[in-house]
Amino acid sequence: MIKVMLVDDHDLVREGIRRMLDDVEDISVIAEAGSGETAIELARRRSPDVVLMDVSMPGIGGLEATRRITHSSPDIKVIAVTVYDDNPFPTCLIDAGASGYITKGSHIDEITNAIRVVHGGKQYFAKEIADKLAQTLVKYRGKTPIDTITDREMVVMLMVTQGIRNKEISERLCLSPKTTSTYRYRLFEKLGVNNDVALTRWAIRNGLVNESGSPNSGQS
Repeated sequence: MIKVMLVDDHDLVREGIRRMLDDVEDISVIAEAGSGETAIELARRRSPDVVLMDVSMPGIGGLEATRRITHSSPDIKVIAVTVYDDNPFPTCLIDAGASGYITKGSHIDEITNAIRVVHGGKQYFAKEIADKLAQTLVKYRGKTPIDTITDREMVVMLMVTQGIRNKEISERLCLSPKTTSTYRYRLFEKLGVNNDVALTRWAIRNGLVNESGSPNSGQS
């Protein structure tokens, strides 16, 4: 039996996926979390085999939660889940340790196949995502600003765009304020901006966050 944990800040999304998986004989949903912070704690206590991780959530978000879970528990496989396939996060999520990437519109057959594939030690990417990822890696890796951002820098940027102060970012990410500031200034240098407002505007222009500064999940 493959033990699965669902992570999404929308109760209805988790309920919908859980109901679909309830009818699958070799998969069991053993835990659910509504935030990245809760997911990290539940992963430690419940030890799921596979985590279906929402990419865009408030707080530390799915990217940082993925990084922490896969670094502390390498045997736990994480599949990133997003609302749509035109998303700038895939390479950062791979760097953070994700084993797969699917959309919330995926058919139950694809979701179960992805779970079984990553549980077996392989990677799984929905076809539309795999095609775009291949194009990015072959043609643009290292040539555009987004491709120069590390997974930790991406997490810091997303938290800055939510208006979270440097001290609180440091506390949530277990970093010193000096280290957090270093990440911010590296972002400024890489993206050609000089303050948090300009950084947020850059993130909005490039589809990383919506107009409110929240991570862009493709829905309101």
